Amino acid sequence: MGDSNIPAMMSTLDVGDKVVIGLDVEDVSAAMQKFDWVDYIMFVVMLLMCISIGIYYALCNSSLNVQEYLVGGRNMKVIPVAVSLVASFISGISLLGIPTEIYVYGIQYLYITGGFLLMAFIMGSVYLPVFQGLKLTSTYEYHERRFDKKVRVFGSLLFTLGLLSWLPLVIYVPALAFNQVTGINVHLITPIVCVICIFYTSMGGLKGVVWTDVIQTVIMLGAIILVVVKGTIDIGGIQNVFQRNWDSGRIEGPNFDLNPLSRHTIWSLVIGGSVYCLQTSSVNQNMIQRYLALPSLQSAKRALWCFFAGVVLIICLCSYCGMLIYATFYKCDPLTTMLAREKDQLLPLLVMEILGDIPGLPGVFVAGIFSAALSSLSTGLNAMSAVVLEDFYKPFFHKKLTERQTYILMKLTVIITGAICVGMVFVVEKLGAVLQLAMSIGAIASGPALGMFSMGILLPWVNSKGALIGGSTSLIFMCWLCLRAQTLIVSGDLTFPEKPVSTEGCHYHFTPKQSPNSNIHFDPSVNVTSITHTDEKYMIYRLSYLWYTLIGTFVSMFVGLLVTFTTKPLDPCDVDPQLLAPFIRKLIKPRLPRDDTSDYGSVHVNGAATKKSESEMLMKKCNGMDKDKDTDFIDETETA
Repeated sequence: MGDSNIPAMMSTLDVGDKVVIGLDVEDVSAAMQKFDWVDYIMFVVMLLMCISIGIYYALCNSSLNVQEYLVGGRNMKVIPVAVSLVASFISGISLLGIPTEIYVYGIQYLYITGGFLLMAFIMGSVYLPVFQGLKLTSTYEYHERRFDKKVRVFGSLLFTLGLLSWLPLVIYVPALAFNQVTGINVHLITPIVCVICIFYTSMGGLKGVVWTDVIQTVIMLGAIILVVVKGTIDIGGIQNVFQRNWDSGRIEGPNFDLNPLSRHTIWSLVIGGSVYCLQTSSVNQNMIQRYLALPSLQSAKRALWCFFAGVVLIICLCSYCGMLIYATFYKCDPLTTMLAREKDQLLPLLVMEILGDIPGLPGVFVAGIFSAALSSLSTGLNAMSAVVLEDFYKPFFHKKLTERQTYILMKLTVIITGAICVGMVFVVEKLGAVLQLAMSIGAIASGPALGMFSMGILLPWVNSKGALIGGSTSLIFMCWLCLRAQTLIVSGDLTFPEKPVSTEGCHYHFTPKQSPNSNIHFDPSVNVTSITHTDEKYMIYRLSYLWYTLIGTFVSMFVGLLVTFTTKPLDPCDVDPQLLAPFIRKLIKPRLPRDDTSDYGSVHVNGAATKKSESEMLMKKCNGMDKDKDTDFIDETETA
């Protein structure tokens, strides 16, 4: 399959029609692991380009300071930033996970593009104007301005938790692809690639990250388009791709089922998906740090819509790749035969099937997958350095760091974070398909994080105690829900209906893969992976993973409001309008002037409520008076 050494054993490029005599699945797998020296050169060239950019911005740009390192001097151009946003959002998880999702479950996931559209409107009108107007370096500085230092630290900890659970997945996915096409062990390639990424991220700062993202996005798009075009030609045209997927039930209209236990419905994809995308794109340091590198709100909004268009394009291309995988292997499912040992190796398998005989092209594909991963990894590491400096050092340590000490701190952060993520790859490789896993585990921190930002921006009554208790409660609840559900999925006690597959066209020997939750022997006429656990005790865990972030956000905001109104809610007039969404500012009526000398109320400044009466304001004008004279002055004023 895809190897020139066994041409006589194959009749066409369609797996279902191939005749492989006397071979078992190990022989076929070994024959497909054909990664020539030309492919290695293509892969190494991509890595060298990334390293050279990091060295350029570290050595040739001598004026690099902290603001340049973290936010590019706030004068970057729209197109590079928009491309960097796309590259940061579309990791290897998406490039390999979305085709797997389409192959296994059908095209329902494609309707999440409606959620991205809703997210773009909400972000552009609610969240982006606030962050862009405040000119922050760390997104979590907002929490201190709106609430207090404790809330800021908690928000930064949530970001750290989310990042450390996401980056190992980002590293693991391209290593899977590399393993499929070369046979090299996952744990050998991940440290090498991570060291390269850590190097150019720590050296070049945000500008280095953005421009490597641009190059990596071009490689990534080129690799996907190459697979799409060559694969479609080999199948016999786009009509055959769609016909085979239509016959298998993979192409279907939106699912309007109102049951929240249904894995994918139009409601969970658009509503739940938009909330997930809001957290990922609108309040996350990874993404906001790029918007803050732009000079104005208008340029940030243009970057937002370019980002939306780029993400939708890549989601559509990846979805088509999923259909292409099924159209190629429709008579011989590689998951059942164990030709692909992991679900997320399906796309690399397809690449070796259609590009394996052309020197250099598998290398371009692997470079594209690693480009997507490196862009996301470098983004996360750069964001982590900003959070450590702005949120963990400056609020607690009053000693001012020199430029050199600041660089050392940020580079150490990048190195230590990268090392932790490499170690955690050993954990994530045992946790199942990466797309659902990334969204499920990520919701543990993303739901509370979005809830806390939304409370601050949309609910001017919420006080710091409400925000902190609401976020903490949501974090505990989401840990229980997400981790328990993922444990059941990994153990096989909880599965979801999958689309039918066939092995009737396989002409090599294989031992069929057993369903993890069944002791029944394999029957080729039964799609064992479609069995769904329906025990009532597992019903809550069958809730669609797309609702997780929305649930976490709701719990956080509900508890926050409850605590606020049982303690002491803020007066909306006392909250700095710059900390609120533009439409909320318009709804708050200004306080009318008062003639008496009673307290005007509290003025909310930097999270502190300060009582200011008319007498206190008059006292500030009397700088040269002692205490007794101040009292006399106030008495005379009140008498008058």
